[in-house]
Amino acid sequence: MLTNKTAHLTLSLSLILPLVTLNLTAADAGSALNPAVVKPESVGLSSARLERLAQAIKQDVDHGRMPGAVVAIARKGKLAYYESFGFVDKAAGTPMPKDAIFALASMTKPMVAVTTLMLAEQGDLLLNDPVGNYLPELKDMKVAGARGLEAAHRQPTLQDMLRHTAGVSYGNRGDTPLHKLYELRLKNAANQSGAEFLQELGKLPLHYQPGTQWEYSHGLDVAGLAVEAVTKKRLGEFMQERLFGPLGMTDTGFMVPASKATRIAKPLPMDPDTGRTVNFRLPVTPWQYDCGGGCASGTALDYIRFASMLLNKGAYENSRILSRKSVEYMTANQLSANVDVSRLHEFAVEHMDGFGFGLGVAVRTQPGVAGVMGTPGEFMWSGAQGTMFWVDPKEEMVVVFLANTPGPARRHYRELVKNLVVQAIGD
Repeated sequence: MLTNKTAHLTLSLSLILPLVTLNLTAADAGSALNPAVVKPESVGLSSARLERLAQAIKQDVDHGRMPGAVVAIARKGKLAYYESFGFVDKAAGTPMPKDAIFALASMTKPMVAVTTLMLAEQGDLLLNDPVGNYLPELKDMKVAGARGLEAAHRQPTLQDMLRHTAGVSYGNRGDTPLHKLYELRLKNAANQSGAEFLQELGKLPLHYQPGTQWEYSHGLDVAGLAVEAVTKKRLGEFMQERLFGPLGMTDTGFMVPASKATRIAKPLPMDPDTGRTVNFRLPVTPWQYDCGGGCASGTALDYIRFASMLLNKGAYENSRILSRKSVEYMTANQLSANVDVSRLHEFAVEHMDGFGFGLGVAVRTQPGVAGVMGTPGEFMWSGAQGTMFWVDPKEEMVVVFLANTPGPARRHYRELVKNLVVQAIGD
């Protein structure tokens, strides 16, 4: 385990050594990176076709459909597209900087999955262990059956939590009494401590027998608390030492310091589709606990670094974050033929038919079926505030799209951006 002194040294080295993976120069290193963007054609992308993406975003900004966005595309180890659009704060008329900080929401999940795998590589935890081995509040969980509580055939594991097959839920994607109870009892991380969350979850029954059904869930929140239990550190502190620092993710964390607050991307005050007032929690104060399911904030360039590490099988610049085999395992489909995947394929704001699920990421299993173009083996996830990313190993491409569009429009942008990026591949 790295000490604070070692972590700071690792971060310093990562900022002064040649930044070859994204074609950065040493002069660009620092808190406000200014990467050199190569011509898209040099990596097999069409500048003219990428302009279709730019025009679509600009048009929606002009029409008041979205406040703004930042898009970053890396291919074949080079940053080929890095643009900002619109406003970081539309009400104030502040233009969107490329280093705008966005609430990543569920794009926190893949980062926490990586952190959990780092501990598994050290032997500090085992993914197939019952999660109650690390969090006693979750020992001997029961299952809600047709005639009342039933014994679990087996206890949910950390692997179940990471792939959403534990039998827990968020509560907001179903209308059963148990779904409503989950939503009521498991408040958001701003209002409930980690200990309180675990106590409440431990009192609730599981929706299903572990390992039998995919249901989007608090599983990564549980994994993050397991990381805390093992490391005896707050999740954000440990991730800074072992993930954010070594990768040079200087603007990513669970709280944005006051000095960077003006760079936080804000949503439109009123949702353009529903007409409802949009509530947004500025991430400038600590959460009650660092929820691994959705509490981090960061920039497009930071997330490109993280995603590029996964594309590079666990290595980035001079840091080895995970082994190649761990990344292969994380990004493989973890859902066997015995798992009911209906809730995955009907996921409300994605196009998940044709996808399986790995650890913290959805994994495409075939070229067709899904509602968007893509490549078998690519993996991705998104966030409720309007963010998304994907990694396509076959195309050697990483794409990060960050916007603060938390309403129904986020489904539209996930389809629009995916199609307009993929159609720009010219080789």
